[in-house]
Amino acid sequence: MSKTNTIITIGREFGSGGHEIGERLSEKLEIPFYDKEMLDRASKDSGIAEELLKAHDEKPTSSFLYSLVMDTYSLGYKSGSYSDMPINHKIFLAQFDAIKKLAEEGPCILIGRCADYALEDYRNVLSVFIHADTVKRAKRISRMYDMTEAKAKEMIIKTDKKRGSYYNYYTNKKWSAVQSYDVCLDSGKLGIDGCVDAIIEIVKIKEATKKAVL
Repeated sequence: MSKTNTIITIGREFGSGGHEIGERLSEKLEIPFYDKEMLDRASKDSGIAEELLKAHDEKPTSSFLYSLVMDTYSLGYKSGSYSDMPINHKIFLAQFDAIKKLAEEGPCILIGRCADYALEDYRNVLSVFIHADTVKRAKRISRMYDMTEAKAKEMIIKTDKKRGSYYNYYTNKKWSAVQSYDVCLDSGKLGIDGCVDAIIEIVKIKEATKKAVL
């Protein structure tokens, strides 16, 4: 039995350790962890090849395609109905559906991919954003990928720009803005374990507050 009833979504700057934080939370709270695994689920449920999902993963699309997505929402999009749509549109909605299905299966950790937006109507969700100083992130990435810190910084800038553009197109919020999330944590100052411990404590407070209200 898991140690929480809360679904935790984690947005993250590249190199801030969001993936590792999610994995450790999963172990401590004994709930499933989904990062790239979301693509596998979306592929199985939608029939879209996983290679296509990976190729478009958290990458920005055009404003024209964004308008099509918003039109689909306003016209009453039905889950799993992807016919006659551009591929970027299909991929976003397939991931959107997969996130909702995973959430309906129970508490879990969901990394990126606008999961906080997909689940914004769920009461048992805690949305977290992990960030850190660029210098610290560059050191981390250079170690992980065996590259110079200068190259790591370039990679950070490009990846953050893609993630931000993707999030900003598909949600009504702004990526990395404090107003877009329940909690924002600096992994450069708190460390990976510090962020994990902080999130666990916040989950306990959230669940205790909910019980008190009820």
